[in-house]
Formats: sequence, structure tokens, C-alpha cells
Amino acid sequence: MPASPSTARAINDRHALRLLQREGPLTAGQLKQLTGLSRPTVADLVERLTDSGLIAVVGESGEQRRGPNAKLYGLVADRAHLAALDVRTEGVAVVVSDLLGQVLAEASVPIGDDAGTGGAVEQAVALVERVAKEAGAERLHTVGIGAPGLIDPTSGELRDSSGLPAWHRRLVAALQERLPDARFSVENETNLAALAEQRDGAARDRDTFVLLWFGMGIGAAVVLDGTLRRGASGGAGEIGFLPVPGTAGLPSATGCDGGFHSLAGAGAVAALAAEFGVTATAAAHEPHAAALVRAAVASGASAGRSSGSSGGASEDRSSGPSTGSSAGPSRGPSAAADRFLDSLADRVALGAAAVISVLDPGCVVLAGEVGRAGGHVLARRVQDRLARLSPLPTEVRPSVLGGGAVLRGALLTARDQAQDELFAPRRPG
Repeated sequence: MPASPSTARAINDRHALRLLQREGPLTAGQLKQLTGLSRPTVADLVERLTDSGLIAVVGESGEQRRGPNAKLYGLVADRAHLAALDVRTEGVAVVVSDLLGQVLAEASVPIGDDAGTGGAVEQAVALVERVAKEAGAERLHTVGIGAPGLIDPTSGELRDSSGLPAWHRRLVAALQERLPDARFSVENETNLAALAEQRDGAARDRDTFVLLWFGMGIGAAVVLDGTLRRGASGGAGEIGFLPVPGTAGLPSATGCDGGFHSLAGAGAVAALAAEFGVTATAAAHEPHAAALVRAAVASGASAGRSSGSSGGASEDRSSGPSTGSSAGPSRGPSAAADRFLDSLADRVALGAAAVISVLDPGCVVLAGEVGRAGGHVLARRVQDRLARLSPLPTEVRPSVLGGGAVLRGALLTARDQAQDELFAPRRPG
């Protein structure tokens, strides 16, 4: 059955808006060419979208051309303002953008344990309001929030999670109270990082991949056939609870101390570095475990440069962990750093191999503060070990977006949600 005239108009309008979002400003002639619609149909949709305030003339095409055919139409970027939050145990980061995702203002605030639940919530909400004001946003249309822990896939609410501050759950309700006109979406931080890496980062060319997050905690995000998979209870990717060899016991329903977390979480990474005598001074707001990995990678790279090698020394010995130090005194620190990275790669590969054996994603992205600090050096080591542990070919890549992945994912989610609503077919009056 052919679509009714009103439905056809709505479909055409949405198609044109998506083209303008993807391609940027276009003339009516270019819209005609890209949509395949007739000239009168394009003229009608341009008039409708202009009257609705979604598009406007933003310039002219060509240096010498003038007149109606030269007009460039673009989306009205300030038709809606969006906010994205990256909520961590130690603070909050916020960005505010226009409808096209152009960042207009951003800021972050640390939140200490001594702030208390009410004080922490007030600090976070005040930050959102301040950044929105700096961006010139009178109201926020959509707010995307990335947070650690389990997100209920049905309600979208942040569930109670052991070890997370109480203010995390209170924050969403407080924001909804202070911003009653805004729409909200809450998503696990690892899932948002994966969405961002898929759209703009290390997994741009992959429809199926797994992102492994190594930071204060451990998590995984699963993308299969282009779709993020959350699981029946929203817990897909909770690999901190994964039973693996080398742990003192088994994880339980109330704690993952006996699981993969106890081998590759931040505390375990710091303890492992201490075993090899690796030390580091953390940069501002950098977790200590990430600083240790970064220092180990830098130590190997420095050794490679001083020996005249074209690659880092740590990359030359990625086939397996060192069993001893035959290097001279000047190589002592870099040799210890190498062995630390080898041992860390052994641990990471254990968890990754278990995930690969079930999902066969073909690609694993190492993210989070520790994964980012390890970069290509750690990724190459893990890939070498996986080749020996599993017959399933798997490429291991480091995160491209780094520390901004969660915010980027939250902003992309907010933008998609806002555009879906604003670009939705309108019912005839």
C-alpha cells in the first residue's frame, strides 16, 4: 500500500534533515540530487522545514552565484542544546553542545569523599547549570549521562552497586528536578566509550567488537552486528566477576574480589608494578595505576631510542614474559618495566581470551585509564598472547579517543535522541 501524502512528506523531510546533518549545508539543487525527489517536492520540504525552524539559509554556493538556486540551507544548530556528563567516583565532567554536537562549553569538578551525598549532588548539578549558562543555553533539550555500575535496561535507572558513591543515584533525580523540561538518558560508561570508539575512534571499521575497560574498575562493552548488547539485566560485560586462573578464590554475588578484577583492576596493577620495582608520579587527576603503566611504556621507549632501535625496546620482547635480567645496570629500569608489562599483558589476555571464546568479536579495544596508558605497546603484547591462547583471530587495538570517550559517547547519545525527536514525522494538524 503506498504511503499517504502526509506520511510521504514526513519521510522526505526526515531524509533531508539527515542529509543536512551528515553533509552540512546544501542547496535545493543538491538536496534534489541526493534525495532523488522532484524540484517542486524539494521546494515544498525546504519551505516546511524553514517554517518549522529546523533549517535556515546559512550562505550561498559559489563566489559569483546569486539568487534562490544558490542559497545554502543548513540545520539551525541552536534549535536545541544538549549536555553530556561523565560521572566518576571522584568527580564529574560536563560538556554542552548545540544540536550538531559542536561543543560550546565544558568543565569538570572533583568531588571528594568528604563532600557528603547532598553536597556532592549539589556540586554536580551546579556545574551543569554553570556550563549551560556559559554555553548560552537557556534550556537543555537532552542530557546524556555516563556512569559506572549497572543501568536497568527497562527503566534506564542506575541500579544500586556496591562500592559506588551514594550521590551517583541521587544525581539523576536532582537533575530531573532542576531541569524539568530536559530529556535524560543514562548509560554505563563502558558502553558509551564503545559507542564513541565505534563512531569516531578505534572501531570505526568494525560492526562487531568488544571494548575492555581497565581503570579503577573493569568492564566490557559488547557490540555485535553494529548493535550494543546490554543483556537481560543490563549486566552484559561485567567481567570483573569473571573467574580466571591466578586468583586466591572465586567471586561472589556481592563482590568480585576473587574474579578478573583482582588480577587486572587498578589496585592489582599497582601491586604488580611494585613487585617489579616500577614507580611513577601521577599527573593531575591521573589514577596511580595508569601512571605506572605509562611510565613503564615510556621507559621501554627511552631504552629503544638510546640503543638506536627504530622501535621501543618493550615491543621487541612481546613474545613472552622475561624470566631474568641479563641487561647491564643501565638497562635495569627498562628491563623491569618490560617484565611488568609482560606480566600485565598475561593477565589482560586471560580475561580477553574468555570473552573471545564466547563471542568471537574479531577485534578488542583496550580502553580506560590503564588501557589508554598502555597504548600500542600493551595492545601488541596482548594480541601476541591471544594468538597463543585462542584459535580465533583477534586484533587488539588501543583506544583512540582516550579519556574523552565517555563524554563523547554521552554527547553522541544525547544528539541522536534529540534529533530523533526533532526530526520525527509530524502528524498532520
